[in-house]
Amino acid sequence: MLQAIGLTSAPHRGRPPAVDDLTFEAGPGAVTALLGAPGSGKTMALRLMLDIESGRGITYFRGRPLHRIPQPAREVGVLLGDVPGHPARTARGQLRMLCAAAGVPASRADELLETVGLAALRDQRIGSMSVGMDRRLGLAAALLGDPHALILDDPGEGLSPHEKSWLHGLLRSHAARGGTVLYSTRDPKEAARSADHVVTIDSGRLVADQGSADFSRTRLRPRVVVRTPHAARLAAVVSREARAAQRSVEVVTEASSLLAVYGSSCAEIGDTAFRHGVPVHQLADEIGDTGPVATGPSGPGVAPRPESPAADPQAAPGPASPASASESPPVRRRPARGPLQPLRYELRRSFGVRTTAVIMVAVLVVSVGVSVLLARGGHARLPDVLAGWPSMLPLPPVAFGAGLLGALSFGDEFRYPALAAGRGTVPRRIGLLLAKLLVSAGVAVLLALLTVLASEEALHVLRGGDLIRVPRNANYLAASWAALNVGCAWAGLLAAGIFRVTAAGLSAVLAVPVLVVPLMKKVPAGPTAHSMLGLPARLRELAWVQWPHVMDRWMVAVVRMVVHPVGVALSLSLSVLICAYLFTSLRGRVRW
Repeated sequence: MLQAIGLTSAPHRGRPPAVDDLTFEAGPGAVTALLGAPGSGKTMALRLMLDIESGRGITYFRGRPLHRIPQPAREVGVLLGDVPGHPARTARGQLRMLCAAAGVPASRADELLETVGLAALRDQRIGSMSVGMDRRLGLAAALLGDPHALILDDPGEGLSPHEKSWLHGLLRSHAARGGTVLYSTRDPKEAARSADHVVTIDSGRLVADQGSADFSRTRLRPRVVVRTPHAARLAAVVSREARAAQRSVEVVTEASSLLAVYGSSCAEIGDTAFRHGVPVHQLADEIGDTGPVATGPSGPGVAPRPESPAADPQAAPGPASPASASESPPVRRRPARGPLQPLRYELRRSFGVRTTAVIMVAVLVVSVGVSVLLARGGHARLPDVLAGWPSMLPLPPVAFGAGLLGALSFGDEFRYPALAAGRGTVPRRIGLLLAKLLVSAGVAVLLALLTVLASEEALHVLRGGDLIRVPRNANYLAASWAALNVGCAWAGLLAAGIFRVTAAGLSAVLAVPVLVVPLMKKVPAGPTAHSMLGLPARLRELAWVQWPHVMDRWMVAVVRMVVHPVGVALSLSLSVLICAYLFTSLRGRVRW
């Protein structure tokens, strides 16, 4: 049971609301069509029901508003527009990623690919799919959580008659299992054929709420379509003969050469045209739309007053249904929920496209090439050779690559918002942020390790098998190298999350060595650095528990990294970015 009560959208710039006091219901086990012309408020009504737009009113899903449902994906399946997936991701990869977001097993993706007829195309890229395949994938995404209700915005738009027939058959089978189906459409004939119940709206207001049989009887009429170069002459002849025979025939001129005749037949029109010598280019029977006409108070089009949620035996206790939009509670626009399994979601998002692998391979190739050139020069230090970091570059290629992957982690979320279909934003949840930080850090450390190993192997080949002597401070160098790459990855990730674009993440990564480090070098740091290096000994004197002396060496190594200009710049940048991210997240929650 789905009950929409008093839905009213917030007016913009002095204009009337797109949806005004709209009340209707869609029952279980039935398909309900929300019918209206383009601009009538169908999409806005659906977005109000899903708490995507702000306004007034309330929508109950089996007696509970959406914000009180712990796992909405298992109660409501939504398809608004196209599938917001990365064009390079496969159909199977997209669904498996959304399975992690919905908290369902990954095997559910293969089941739904079979259901929607895409099993043979599971490895096809989303960007190469036709409109019909995209709709099938969108339906599979809406069905991932096995929801009770389906809400679809004009799902048949752009589909062929065969694809529309398949689509409505799938919706009918979902309703036959006891589910609730609500979809919007602009075609009254499609609504009459495929829906059990038709809710007609115009200018955001309810016009009629009818069963399909009453809808067809009151709005759809059989007619004869005639195309002739002498449309005005034939219209006059047909009207004159109808008056003479005292028959109720209505002739409507729809174009300069097109007539629609109500109350007659193809045979009668053809005979009349033949008798008067009027050439006919087309003559066909069809069902015509008479337009939305509100029925009277006792007619079948009166919208039934939704019952209180308490009347539904499956409904949870809730407030009584308000009588009008003026009494209905406000609808607050709510951001999309984060994934229920954030780490698994982020892993599938990162490695579900070739971009991540291509960037990693390119970084390794460039780093090894730079290492070979530095080794041939013979003037660079061994750590710089292994890292592939010439003095002329502000950052080593691997650190820039880690920053790029970190920036794409949030940049692609905003560009292809799979988690925020129809909302235009990405959920700012601590679980999602921690998952992205963890995955980007792991990728950065992996890149750093592979770069050193690949450069070392290349130097072995270049020097004819001579061994490279391990520096005495190898542990410190390794920790510094990993921290640099992780810091760049996190800087790119946080900046892209704040400014919602990948380019901002790359700018933040480059700003550390280009802008922040020169500023840090101008700050006198000698006494401060010596004071920081003596911090472990002072902490040992103050602590109640004496830790092993090896901890002192690790603490000194950490302090040396922090007091280094690059370390200071990176720490300062990350601190600012974290504060900015938290501030924007809190501001968004307070606003909505």
